[in-house]
Amino acid sequence: MREHLPGSISLEVRPEANGATAIGDRNRIEQVLVNLIDNAIKYSPRGGEVRVSTEQSAGAVRVEVRDQGLGIPLAEHDAIFEKFYRHDAHQTHVTGGTGLGLYICRELVRRMGGRIGVHSQPGVGSTFYFELPRA
Repeated sequence: MREHLPGSISLEVRPEANGATAIGDRNRIEQVLVNLIDNAIKYSPRGGEVRVSTEQSAGAVRVEVRDQGLGIPLAEHDAIFEKFYRHDAHQTHVTGGTGLGLYICRELVRRMGGRIGVHSQPGVGSTFYFELPRA
């Protein structure tokens, strides 16, 4: 499914073909997804694409949100999940925010028995992911 969003950003959702069922609180999973997708859209350039996909392994379901934004230096990958962390506003067109979104995502995923992380490269974009135990 592909949808064009305000600001000329394309959102593509690719669910696991066989369906992926995880153990977790539906409302909390939704909260994590909304935050990750919102961040991906905010940090993507006009004409960019945000992709959401799921896959399953023997013991987990993995959800990925990939953007074509600025990317995050390797040295900051752990810091972005800390309370009140904010990326350098001079490098982005994004204003506002409390620096709590990714911290809250990390805590929600952790409390559901999962893990969250990021793969990112400056100038290329970021892929945020979280994994939850498979049902």
